[in-house]
Amino acid sequence: MGRIEESAISVGKLHQRDAAADQPRVEDADLSDRLVLKLRDLGNLLFRYPNISSGACAAVSAARTAKLESVFVPRFFGHAWEFMEPPAMTQTVGGIVLCGGQSSRMGRPKLSLPFGDELMLPRVVRILRAVVQPIVVVAGPHQAVPPLPNDVRVLRDEQEHLGPLAGMEVGLRELEGEVEVAYVSSCDAPLLQPEFVREMIRHLGPHELAVPLEGDFYHPLAGVYRTSLAARVRQLMARQRLRPLFLIEESDSVEVALDDLKRVDPQLQSLRNLNRPEDYEAALRLAGLA
Repeated sequence: MGRIEESAISVGKLHQRDAAADQPRVEDADLSDRLVLKLRDLGNLLFRYPNISSGACAAVSAARTAKLESVFVPRFFGHAWEFMEPPAMTQTVGGIVLCGGQSSRMGRPKLSLPFGDELMLPRVVRILRAVVQPIVVVAGPHQAVPPLPNDVRVLRDEQEHLGPLAGMEVGLRELEGEVEVAYVSSCDAPLLQPEFVREMIRHLGPHELAVPLEGDFYHPLAGVYRTSLAARVRQLMARQRLRPLFLIEESDSVEVALDDLKRVDPQLQSLRNLNRPEDYEAALRLAGLA
């Protein structure tokens, strides 16, 4: 058994031991402090071994079981762990990846560009799939799509060249009733960071959608949307209002400041889209793949 699993189990044992008695005891006053210390130790282990997630899930589950008034969960910002109360709302979240664009500026289909030992679309799907599930890919009506995991659904735009809002409608409609929320990404974001996705989900709260705002420019294909918005998107499309901006304007929207996102993605690599060959080459260099 690994150290992370041991720490997670010890959190659960700590609660079972101290919460068993009905009568208050002197030791009970220290329960919250000891639980926080256990979680801090677990957070440090997760920082050292970022690819291991089972211990983290067990720890959060144990923390919820303890039913303390204030339980702190570790989150890594930049160079230090911070301890914050988990969000009051828990929401089921899926993912939508849009790849139906024409790639006219790139000169070749972006979804099939090599990126290390992967192609662009499978890479973005892999990154997003590590955070949210299920994943829906929305492609053009006759577009060739590289092989993807069996549990990833490939859907098609009903018409070509209507833009990203049409693809979002297809994805939101597919996931509505299955999950409450979907993170929407383009297929040309190979430097997407999992913590960026989690931070965007956290900002949604009770609202209908959350999008990063850079000056006066929104990043709608790095946003989080309630799947119930599918009907509103259809209404917009029927009125020929085909830009994501119209959905943002007609919804209960949260504008997420870039400074907030820099805490988890300091260089904002998650917002780097590859539209031209020079963008592609720059992304390969940043990823150490040039």
